[in-house]
Amino acid sequence: MVSGQLWFDDFKVGDRFESPGKTLTDAHFMFFAGMTGDAHPLHYDDEYAKTTRFGRRLAHGLLLTSMTAVGASTLAPVIEGSIVAFVEQTTRFKHPAFVGDTVKPRHEVTVLERKRSAGLLTLRVTLENQRGEIVLEGEHRYLIAYRPGA
Repeated sequence: MVSGQLWFDDFKVGDRFESPGKTLTDAHFMFFAGMTGDAHPLHYDDEYAKTTRFGRRLAHGLLLTSMTAVGASTLAPVIEGSIVAFVEQTTRFKHPAFVGDTVKPRHEVTVLERKRSAGLLTLRVTLENQRGEIVLEGEHRYLIAYRPGA
């Protein structure tokens, strides 16, 4: 068992977890395009992007979604021994993100449901840019183990 762990019953609706911001770079865009095969010129071609409604290169939506992953957040080390499964997510894109933007993920507990073998933890996730705009919002659902012996 990992020490300092949070188990399902340790969470309360309203608990918040904030992670450090990350500045989006060309490397993020190129790596994501290479890894996924999503090579739309809106993401990597400056000249093409200038002709779009955005006027510059736009971050891949799934790149932004991946930046809300609990495994990359400050919550990760405290559920390392209690997380059972990531079971669902939703995402809604509110504002574009561009090369040079700094985005900060936040997670907030919104629903706690007791199930038979583990609890279902629902988190509201947001990604906010340096201008205070919510770039994306959504929900993640995780099965979290009950405290052993409880």
